[in-house]
Amino acid sequence: MSAPLRGDALAGLDVPVPAYDRSAVRTGVVHVGVGGFHRAHEAVYLDAVLAAGATEWGICGVGTQPFDRRMRDVLQAQDCLYTVVLKHPDGRLEPRVVGAITDYLFAPDDPEAVVEQMASPDTRIVSLTITEGGYSIDPVTRRFVAVEPGVLLDLQPDAVPSTVFGLVTEALARRRARGLVPFTVLSCDNVQGNGEIARDAFTGFAALRDPELAAWIADEVAFPSSMVDRITPVTTDDDRALLAERFGIDDGWPVVCEPFTQWVLEDRFSAGRPRFEDVGVQLVEDVHPYELMKLRLLNAGHQAIGYLGHLAGHRFTDEVCRDPAFADFLLAYMEREATPTLDPVPGVDLPEYRRTLLDRFANPHVRDTLARLCAETSDRIPTFLLPVVREQLAAGRDVTLSALVVAAWARYAEGVDEQGEPIVVVDRLLEPVTAAAARSREEPLAFLRDTGVFGDVAGDPVFGAAFTEHLDSLRTRGARATLAAAGFGRRDVVITPQ
Repeated sequence: MSAPLRGDALAGLDVPVPAYDRSAVRTGVVHVGVGGFHRAHEAVYLDAVLAAGATEWGICGVGTQPFDRRMRDVLQAQDCLYTVVLKHPDGRLEPRVVGAITDYLFAPDDPEAVVEQMASPDTRIVSLTITEGGYSIDPVTRRFVAVEPGVLLDLQPDAVPSTVFGLVTEALARRRARGLVPFTVLSCDNVQGNGEIARDAFTGFAALRDPELAAWIADEVAFPSSMVDRITPVTTDDDRALLAERFGIDDGWPVVCEPFTQWVLEDRFSAGRPRFEDVGVQLVEDVHPYELMKLRLLNAGHQAIGYLGHLAGHRFTDEVCRDPAFADFLLAYMEREATPTLDPVPGVDLPEYRRTLLDRFANPHVRDTLARLCAETSDRIPTFLLPVVREQLAAGRDVTLSALVVAAWARYAEGVDEQGEPIVVVDRLLEPVTAAAARSREEPLAFLRDTGVFGDVAGDPVFGAAFTEHLDSLRTRGARATLAAAGFGRRDVVITPQ
């Protein structure tokens, strides 16, 4: 018999629950974009901070998008409690209830409440998981572009803010007017130099509203970069049912994730920070080597197997990574093309890191879907893969495997796999991407001509030739035969999930 997850029911649960007094917790962090990853990552670290007695570091979650209504409803019904379930490779489940989120505000309900919570002297960090494409930064010029309707509305005189840019900037303006130290803006998104990107985005927005405010933000607000890592698949109804059946917890939106977690964070904050170092966060002066390692190996590695695997009929990441040809290709991509673009990473053995990634991907119980990896590709490929391509081309090194990944995306964007099954393409640039994929049947290089996505890579003859050859092979022979023809699957790749 399961019981609804609420504060008054914690004592009856047979899993770890918050041992601190949640009624004594104050909000020190406002987080915009409360989804599975935030709740499996930053909120877990702050839960440990609260357990250590630092009760000034509770989280107020904020949603700005229509789809955030469900998160509002679930968290408010559960006193903002939720369950994190670690899925170990041996099948063991390790659940715990996390209490770090103590309030949740849905901005369309009351934008003033969101702004005032951010402007409160107690709030010292505003953190973000708003997706790779959520910063409105042009991928080629690296400048803020005010084209989204909500952003344009937020720039109107006396506008009631609705976007993350309007809400955060208005809160900073109020703190400035009140003589308060500004909060830190902390991006936790998978973007290279996410701190710099956040700085460019928010100062770019502020400059369009008030140049003096923008200058103050640039001078006074800290935007530390961070590298965040924990594979967190989408929660399913089966996950909810298993939690209720095995552990007696009726949780409307639990989080499932792998046991591995890592957070590398630059130690630059405007208004103080928790003792992150006491709860497993690596505080460094320069996060750049760590973020490049993760973006170009883990995140680009997901792209390397996602489209090819889906075309061949796989639907889960672990299935692809236990398939010798695909596992061999993934390792080869990481070794031959991604790793040569990396600087040494302090304290990290890169060959071992690559092997660990393959083992993590192959965890059969996480069941991360390829559909998740293949979503929003027009944001992910420019962020994760194309920087590798540019550096390889500039150095005169090989880009053959990267070109195969992009060709697989083009083939995937046609919307039908090799078995004739429809593919649901999810992308903010859905229409231009799918239209370019269709045109590429007659004109193969048409897919690369979107310079907003591909930039200078679009016109590179070396990359274009490799892309064209791979795209033809994928169409005529299929993903598996294309990999086999390139020699993948011949070496023994042993998977030992961690």
